[in-house]
Amino acid sequence: MTQLTGQPTTDDDIVHLTVPADGGYLSVLRTATAGLAARLQFALDEIEDLRIAVDEACAMLLAIAAADAELDCRFSVTEDALTVEVTVPTVPGARLPAESSFAWKVLTALTTSAAARAADSRATISLLTRRASGW
Repeated sequence: MTQLTGQPTTDDDIVHLTVPADGGYLSVLRTATAGLAARLQFALDEIEDLRIAVDEACAMLLAIAAADAELDCRFSVTEDALTVEVTVPTVPGARLPAESSFAWKVLTALTTSAAARAADSRATISLLTRRASGW
């Protein structure tokens, strides 16, 4: 399997968490994000930027989530990058914020890259962050 980073991963490099689509559970995803980024030896400011980006992505998805939905969060770990993919079932006709919105500007400023897609009553936001600092 190859992730957005272009580097191969194994199943051991994937962490999958599912939480209720409720803002009260976002702290679980922020904590997991920080722990995995720390494992990759990201700098403290990089870890905080990624935590904020994951929080913002989840907030966008919560706004269009179907009732009683769950947020699926998949973390892919490579040698120098962390990819976070968050998916949620959506209400009919739901639309993600435009790429020109403030929320997207936050995501692109805090990560290496951000992408979104919506299809089949599901919306997904993917975030890639490469470690800037060396070992």
